[in-house]
Amino acid sequence: MEQKNKYPGLTEREVENRKVRGESNIAAPTTTRSFRQIFAENSLTLFNFINLIIAGFIVYTGSYKNLLFLGVIVSNTFIGIYQEVKAKRNIDKLSLLNQAKVTVIRDYEKQEIPQDEVVKDDLILLRRGQQVIVDGIVIETEGFECDESQLTGESDPVEKTEGSEVFSGSFIVSGNGLMQATKVGAESYSYQITLEAKQSQGIYSELIMMMKKMIRILTFVIIPVGALLMFSSIASGIHLDKAILGSTGAMIGMIPEGLVLITSVALAVGVIKLSQKNVLVQTMGSIETLARVDVLCLDKTGTLTSGNLKVVEEEVLLDSELEMNDFKKLVSSIVHGLDEDNATGQALMNHFPDEDKELELTKQIPFSSARKWSAVSFENQGSYYMGAPEYLFSRFETKQLDKMSEAMANGLRIIAVAHSHEEITGTDLPENLTLLGFIYLEDEIRPEAPQTLAYFKQEQVDICIISGDHPETVSQIAKRAGVDNPDKKIDMSQIKDEQIPEIINEYRVFGRVSPEQKRLLVTALQEKDHVVGMTGDGVNDILALKKADCSIVMSNGSDAAKGVADFVLLDSNFDSLVGVVLEGRKVINNIQRVASLYLTKTVFSMILAAVYIFIASTYPFQPIQLSPISSLTVGIPSFFLALRPNTAPIKGKFLKNVFEPALASGISVVIFTLSIEIIGNFLHWSYDEKSTVTVWLAGLVCFIALHFIARPLTWKIYLLIGSLFSLFLTIFIFFTDIFSLVNIFNFHLGIVYVPMMIVAPYVFYKLKQFFGYLLNLDLKKKKAK
Repeated sequence: MEQKNKYPGLTEREVENRKVRGESNIAAPTTTRSFRQIFAENSLTLFNFINLIIAGFIVYTGSYKNLLFLGVIVSNTFIGIYQEVKAKRNIDKLSLLNQAKVTVIRDYEKQEIPQDEVVKDDLILLRRGQQVIVDGIVIETEGFECDESQLTGESDPVEKTEGSEVFSGSFIVSGNGLMQATKVGAESYSYQITLEAKQSQGIYSELIMMMKKMIRILTFVIIPVGALLMFSSIASGIHLDKAILGSTGAMIGMIPEGLVLITSVALAVGVIKLSQKNVLVQTMGSIETLARVDVLCLDKTGTLTSGNLKVVEEEVLLDSELEMNDFKKLVSSIVHGLDEDNATGQALMNHFPDEDKELELTKQIPFSSARKWSAVSFENQGSYYMGAPEYLFSRFETKQLDKMSEAMANGLRIIAVAHSHEEITGTDLPENLTLLGFIYLEDEIRPEAPQTLAYFKQEQVDICIISGDHPETVSQIAKRAGVDNPDKKIDMSQIKDEQIPEIINEYRVFGRVSPEQKRLLVTALQEKDHVVGMTGDGVNDILALKKADCSIVMSNGSDAAKGVADFVLLDSNFDSLVGVVLEGRKVINNIQRVASLYLTKTVFSMILAAVYIFIASTYPFQPIQLSPISSLTVGIPSFFLALRPNTAPIKGKFLKNVFEPALASGISVVIFTLSIEIIGNFLHWSYDEKSTVTVWLAGLVCFIALHFIARPLTWKIYLLIGSLFSLFLTIFIFFTDIFSLVNIFNFHLGIVYVPMMIVAPYVFYKLKQFFGYLLNLDLKKKKAK
């Protein structure tokens, strides 16, 4: 398609007229949420609504100091909005820099323009690897094939001829084409279906999904339990104001109000840090997913290797009757006739610049990852085929096999060149192919690849190499890069799809893999309970990238591959993967700690609320009294712990890690609270005295839990816990009136709470062992099932 400039395209005036009429390709929705969505989803939450209802009841009692909890909620909300907006700006900025350009023809000239400057009727040049951005009609084609799986679900490429419709959201898997835009912007097929769906995803995170599920369950518990507690208190003769303050205190305690917020903040901060390292995070939750990956599938070319191929040798067969110079000119005519912009095509065109001017191209079949070959026909010369030797020929001479084996042992890629006297008639190979010679190409391993693979090996992440090249070539590259068991290789062209689940445990180097087989390999690994990461750069990787739990693409990859990826490494630095994994580990490890802190309060509040429904006594916590516990043992430390540089490997199950300390500390608070209720009634303590001792011991247990959860302990952590405990103690000395407390330094109170303080650590750690045993038992039963 070298003469595309024979088409005039639109003039500048016609372009401007279309822009005025609104017929331009308006910017597609970004992958991030809008400012309105961020504000709404952080502020208009169910828990905030419940908190407002609770505040209304407190206002009715006139005890305005008990509204202090609203200050924490408002602060948390604005912190969440600020961090997510900051992360959104970083993502949008990098997305803009990474945005692919489009080549159009205007005034007979090719112009490269941003996607949102395309207008209706523009003539757009399409090449292999590009994603179609608007709907249109094919004007001219050279073996033009589209993958429309994102629109139809069918993965087989669709051949396009002149007059065929092309839809936005599809991508080019083979050949080149010229299309005329017919529907742009909001009118295009994929604008609503594909791109808008991307936008609405927001933050997908296993952590956030799990926490939202817990919150939905809690929502069905909080309101009825709170209402029953209030009616029970009133029925027991407790004054209405005290009944309201007690029940609202219970409800506030049950709400883990900052838990989802702190997770979102941790993910947002991770996005910001990665953007500073030239990593574009297209889906926030994928940071967490990559940290969980235990099998990483690597496409060899462009990922493990640089993709900068170079020809190291040409070989002409003696019986081909071709001189070396004639062979070079012939190859040059073939590759320039195909004019492919993939790594192999560029390497061949650079090495063979001198075409045979007498050869006139009449037809071509561009390279396809499924076929593994390409072909051209020249007038009165028959056709010439180039591709993987074993895909063109079923057998070779011993001397040829020896030479190919030696080349593959050195990690070289081999291309066979063949001739047929027949013209190209379809995509089937002719029977009378004659082998003319071989071309050997070398691909350099990325300098950072060995140390990155060594890191993943150390972290017990299994590596699979998946490539379209010959398995022996892939095996040698894998060996040089330091992949474990590089000799466990297999030729996937000899494997049926239904055999893939059987071979996935035995082999780690897969050669001659078709695009569909890449997807099936990822699926087979997932079915064996692996979390699978996939790296790639070409259209042949897209099916696997979409199927993987987490997908990574280099910035020099195809537009279509980058469009479906969770991460784009903008500097194409393979080593950046390590940084992404470490960021994800920080998020998961730290959120596990933080979740335990929040759920401690939820556990003891729910149990105590249920118990106090059936006893004729006022609930021991008022909303104002929970504020020191919420802020000093949960809120403030959670922000420090959620952003702590904790990159240890993720161990155990998330729910066990979270609930073991939460249940231990929560039940400890319940035990001490009920003990104080019984002893206080026996010793004729007032409500304020029982409440004060209960708040003191509840806070102490929460600090014990914080000491456990914050491990490994450093001098900074000790300073943090020491400072927070000092503030907690200060409240009991100087601010008793504000927090509805009495003087705790009283002998008749001390003889009860001091012994309880001494046994509190023992009670917490014994309960932790007990719940750890129960949770392990439960997980084993589930696993056995």
